[in-house]
Amino acid sequence: MQDYKREFIEFMVESDVLKFGSFTLKSGRTSPFFMNAGAYVTGGQLSRLGRYYAQAIHESFGDDFDVVFGPAYKGIPLAVVTAIAYHELYGREVRYCSDRKEAKDHGADKGQLLGAELQDGDRVIIVEDVTTSGKSIDETYPKLKAAADVDVRGLMVSLNRMEVGKGGRVTAQREIEERYGFPVASIVSMAEVVEALHNHEVGGRVVIDDKTKAAIDAYYEQYGAR
Repeated sequence: MQDYKREFIEFMVESDVLKFGSFTLKSGRTSPFFMNAGAYVTGGQLSRLGRYYAQAIHESFGDDFDVVFGPAYKGIPLAVVTAIAYHELYGREVRYCSDRKEAKDHGADKGQLLGAELQDGDRVIIVEDVTTSGKSIDETYPKLKAAADVDVRGLMVSLNRMEVGKGGRVTAQREIEERYGFPVASIVSMAEVVEALHNHEVGGRVVIDDKTKAAIDAYYEQYGAR
């Protein structure tokens, strides 16, 4: 596992973004872990977050893209900090763009999108916190294509939950790849999280002990993608 991945896993725990316990998801499933990217709230946290996204995009998709797109609402700061970090790390000037939940009908920037104006031929990387069902991409992709004839080069998320999507056959990330034809990658997967944290201390405490590991294993027996 690359050093930046291990650092990112500990960063999620230290930032109280990745938690372990018992959580009811929107899908109705009861999960032994939960990730909330909304818990990144300080300048330092957001700066580091952007760098992790930039590193993962660089490694997974390369540098041939023009726009970082973040679906509202959590994707908006993700797109901004990733664009900043890409410039700092790789000297690439990429633009950021996001959608609005409701189109703005006044002013010079009225419309469905905010940030950079999309142009035909723009190569776009979408950034999200986590993809559980793929619903947000089903909403986002038509907005992108309606704005301009863009080329979506990939979707980057923080965490691959590695569980079956709506179809009950493969992960939500793989469902998106099959449906839209662009690759989906993550900074880390839950398998990497367990590898890094099982019986390992972060901030003076063991985050995934044997009991929590057993709960995670049981969850994947039921919901894990084969």
